[in-house]
Amino acid sequence: MTRRSAKRVYFTIVAALTASGFLTVCTLGQVVRRHRTEARLAAAAIEEGEPRFLVRESGGRIAVFRDGGEKPYLLLDMLPSLLSEQDRELLTEGLYFSSEQELRQFIEDISS
Repeated sequence: MTRRSAKRVYFTIVAALTASGFLTVCTLGQVVRRHRTEARLAAAAIEEGEPRFLVRESGGRIAVFRDGGEKPYLLLDMLPSLLSEQDRELLTEGLYFSSEQELRQFIEDISS
């Protein structure tokens, strides 16, 4: 192998490892965030009897409904298509929150 070929192989391997590492870190971040959200939802369901807020997709946007209302209490400026497939599935089913603090934390999590 020539010196130039060796450098090319080396930099190709470094680029591939960097891309793989980046994808791994992003995937782990999503898993951790999802786990935290699910744990928060489970804790809220145990602590509180009746959820006060429902977050789901409505009219192509993310909407927050309060106390079982039919009209959105709040429309988020984030499009559901920007979320991961798993988050979109959760929005289709609907996410319930018992307090405004939990709702704000969830909105902050998906906005970042």
